[in-house]
Amino acid sequence: MANINFTTIDWDNITKTVHAGETGTGFWQTLQFDGLRMRIVEYSQGYLADHWCKKGHIVHCLEGEFVSELHKGEKFTLVRGMTYVVSDELSTHRSISEKGVKLLIIDGDFLK
Repeated sequence: MANINFTTIDWDNITKTVHAGETGTGFWQTLQFDGLRMRIVEYSQGYLADHWCKKGHIVHCLEGEFVSELHKGEKFTLVRGMTYVVSDELSTHRSISEKGVKLLIIDGDFLK
């Protein structure tokens, strides 16, 4: 991972990309650095991820609420102000949001 100079981010100027879920839609605003990805992610009402993820993340709920479902069946509800952390390959998971949610997601080489 390379050093990152002091950087300010105006998320209003970062383009949103659309990612269809199994149901609902995700909107991502992504910044990519060497070995580090930062995203503001919004899931629409009725969102269910279209895949199970094995990647590590730091996920912080900015607005709304969502459920992080683990492949083994456990479900964790996170609301505004809550965060979860997981390293790569440790917990296969997917996101579900009934009412919609806005998240800050950080992942990268440091979670391997």
